[in-house]
Amino acid sequence: MKLRCGCCTKYFVVLVASVYCVIRSSGSENDKDRTPQQARGRVASVQEMIEARTDVWGDAAMRQPNGASYEFFKDLMPPLRWVNAEFHHYPIVLSAPRAKQKVRLVSNGSSINARGNRPRVWVDEATPINFFVGDSAEGFGSDMGRLETPSYADGYLPIVTIQYKSGGATYRQECFAPVDDFSVAHGAALVRFSLEKGSATSGRVEARIDTTSELREQNGRVFERTPTKGSSDKSSRDASAPKEQVLFDFSPNWKWDAQRKFMIVELRDSKTADIRVLSKPAVIGTEQAEQPYEAQRRKCADRWNEILSRGTNVVTPEPLVNDAWRSLVIGSLMLAVDDLPHYSAQNQYGPTPGSPRHLYEAECGDTLRSFLIFGQLELGPPMLKPMLEFPRKDTRFHVAGQKLQLLAFFYWVTRDAETVRKYEPIWRQAEELILQSREPESGLLPRDNYAGDIHTQVHSTNSNSNCWRGLRDLAAVLDDMGKHEEADKLREQATDFRKAILKAAEQSVVRTTKPPYVPIALMENEKAPDPLTSTELGSYYDLICPYMICSEIFGQGSKQEDWMLGYLQNHGGICMGMMRTERHGGPNNGSKGIVPLYALRYNLALLRRDEREKVLVAFYGQLAQGMTRGTFIGGEGNRFLFHANPIGRELVLPPNSTSNATWLAMLRYMLIQDWDLDEDGKPETLRLMYGVPRAWLADGQKIHVENAPTMFGAVSLDCESQLKKGYVDIRVKPPGRMAKKMVLRAALPDGWQTSSAEIDGESANVGEGNIVDLTGRTTALTVRFKVRAKDKSP
Repeated sequence: MKLRCGCCTKYFVVLVASVYCVIRSSGSENDKDRTPQQARGRVASVQEMIEARTDVWGDAAMRQPNGASYEFFKDLMPPLRWVNAEFHHYPIVLSAPRAKQKVRLVSNGSSINARGNRPRVWVDEATPINFFVGDSAEGFGSDMGRLETPSYADGYLPIVTIQYKSGGATYRQECFAPVDDFSVAHGAALVRFSLEKGSATSGRVEARIDTTSELREQNGRVFERTPTKGSSDKSSRDASAPKEQVLFDFSPNWKWDAQRKFMIVELRDSKTADIRVLSKPAVIGTEQAEQPYEAQRRKCADRWNEILSRGTNVVTPEPLVNDAWRSLVIGSLMLAVDDLPHYSAQNQYGPTPGSPRHLYEAECGDTLRSFLIFGQLELGPPMLKPMLEFPRKDTRFHVAGQKLQLLAFFYWVTRDAETVRKYEPIWRQAEELILQSREPESGLLPRDNYAGDIHTQVHSTNSNSNCWRGLRDLAAVLDDMGKHEEADKLREQATDFRKAILKAAEQSVVRTTKPPYVPIALMENEKAPDPLTSTELGSYYDLICPYMICSEIFGQGSKQEDWMLGYLQNHGGICMGMMRTERHGGPNNGSKGIVPLYALRYNLALLRRDEREKVLVAFYGQLAQGMTRGTFIGGEGNRFLFHANPIGRELVLPPNSTSNATWLAMLRYMLIQDWDLDEDGKPETLRLMYGVPRAWLADGQKIHVENAPTMFGAVSLDCESQLKKGYVDIRVKPPGRMAKKMVLRAALPDGWQTSSAEIDGESANVGEGNIVDLTGRTTALTVRFKVRAKDKSP
C-alpha cells in the first residue's frame, strides 16, 4: 500500500467471519476460558473493535498495570499464517546478506521454492522441491494440529527449524542459505531432515521435484536438461543455456527414483539426511563440492553475527524484543540486493528480471534509515545513491520531498558532507523540481495524484508540505556545511512556500467535524469520511496523514497537528496503534485490516509529543499482531478476519522491509530520541530512555544500549534497576557532539517513585516525570535515582 499503491487494500479477499469471531464477540466466555487480559476486564471482541471509532484495544492495553504489553495483545486474534498463493502458508525468504538470488521456504516446511501460481502477484523463479513424510507420504506440515511454529536458531538467526509429527515420529527440518561465494551466486539452500529425540526411531521422507523437465541423477547430483524454446514448463530456462545444469545434490543415504523424479530416505535414530537446493542452476563443471553441513551452518551464523556486531547492540529485559530487532535487521538485509534496500522479494513488490530495482522512495527510505540508526552506517552512502536517483512520474513531488528529507537525515546521522557533495548533481534535481514547479497564483505545486493508486489530481497537502520540509531541511544541511548564503536564500524560498501552503490549508479545513478535518486535497471541498475507512479515499487518507503530520508544516504541537491526530484516533483510523484500512468496490469489497508500516510517522510524532504510552501500544501491537510468530515476518498489511479459518490470519505480500523498519524505529526512539524541537531544521535535543516501558525498570531488570548512532554521535547506556535496594542506576556515555539539551528519564513501574537523584555522587534535580537534565555533559557519567515504594494508604 505504498503511496504508490495501497495494495494492502487492493489484494484484500472477501472475508468469511469464522466461529472464532462469533465466540469472541458474544462476551459470554466462562472465566476459566478467559485470556489474561479478559480476566482483568472484558476486552472488545474482534467485531466490536472493527466497529469502534477509537482504538478500543489500545485504550484497554494502556489501562493495564504498567501499560501495554505483548501478553495483552497476543491472543486477541489468531496469528498470521496465510498468503494468497497456492502454497498458502506464508513464505520465509532466505538469502546471504544482500544477495541477488533468494530462496523461498514455505513456513509449514512443505516446500522450497514453491510456486505461487499467481503470475501478477508472486514471482516463481526456481524449480520447486516438495517434502512428504511417513508411510502414507503425507505432505510435511499439512495438518496444522501436528505442526510446530517455525523458529530461528538462537531466536533470531535465519536458520529455520520446523517440526512435524506423523505416524509416531517427529520430523525435524532445518533450512538456511549458506554464505560462501558459490552458494550466494546460485541462491543455495541447505535443508536437513532428522528425527527429534523421544519420537519414533525410524521415519520416511520423500523429496519430490516439481518439474516436467528431463532430470538425470549421478553420484548424488540431479541434473536438469534445459527445455527447448516453446516448452510449456513454467520453470523453462533460456534455450541458449547449457544443455544440462545442476539443480540439487544430496547426502548418500537418499535413494533416487528416476521415473517419479523424487528421492527418498529412511531415517534411523540420530541419522540425518541433507539436500542442497540451487535456486539458480549451476553449469556442470562450475559447481563446487558441498562443504560439510555443520561447517556451512556455522559460517552462516558467524556471518550474520559479525554483521550485527558492527552495529548497535540492544539488550532489553524481554528476550522476545531482543530476538525481534536482530531478526528484523537481518531480514531487511536478506531482502536487499547489493546497494538496493528493496521493499520486498519474490512477489510483485520485489525485483524481477524485467525490473531489477524495486524501490519506493518514502518506504525504502525508511528501510535505509533503520539501517543507519541501528549502526549499519557503511550501507548509508551506497544505498543513498539509488534512493536519490529513484524516478516516479505519478508521484514526483512526493518523491522529491522525501529525497531531500532522506538526504538531510543521512547527513545529520553521519555528518558525511563528502557524500552529500558527491551526490549533489542528483539531489539538485529534486530541489529544482520543487522550486521551479510552484504555480504563480497559488504558490503551490501543480496537481498530482491524491495517492499512488488514486489518480484523482489534487493540490496535495502531503506533497506540498513534505516538499516544503525537504527544502527547509536541505537549507539547514547546506548551512551546516558552510554554504551560508545559499542556505539563507533557500530558507527564504521555503518560508514563502510554507505561507502559501498554510493559506490554502486554512481555506480547506472542514470545521463541521470534531475535531476539524485537515484534508489532503487543498481547496477541493474534500469531504471528511466517518469512519475514515468508510470510503476508499478515507482509507488512503489514513495512510497518508502521518506524512502530513510528520512534515510539521503546521508546527509542532499546533492545533492542526492536534486535529489530525485526533481525527485519526476518534474516527476509526487506528487499531493497536497502527493504521486501519478497508477495500471498497470489486471482489474484495469490505475487507478490513491494519497496515503497520504506515504508522511509523504517526508514532514518531507521538514520541516527539511525549505520548509514549500510545506508542507502546503500537510497539507491542505490531510485535503480537503485525508479524509472524517465531520468525518476525511482516507484510504490507494484514487482515482482521481470516479466510474461514480460526487458527490463522492472512498477510499481504510478505516479507516487507519497511514493516521491519517501522518496528525497529519505534524501539530505537523509545530508547534514544534525537529531535529538532526548535524547528529550524537542525537537531538540538537528545532524550534518553524517554519512551521505554515501565516494566523494563522492574526490580532486577537491566537495559543495555551500545554504539547507537544519533545526530550528535554514538551513544551508549546501561540501566540497572534495584528497586528493592532503593535505587536505579543509569550509566551514560554521551555522544561526541554536544546537544543543546540532553535529558534522561527513569520510567519507574507502577507503585514506585523517585525521592532524589545524583549524578556521579552529586545531588541533581529531578523534574516532573522522573527526568534529570544532563545538558553540557561530555564524559561518561552515572545517574542514580533513589526510589521508594509509593504509600498505598488512601
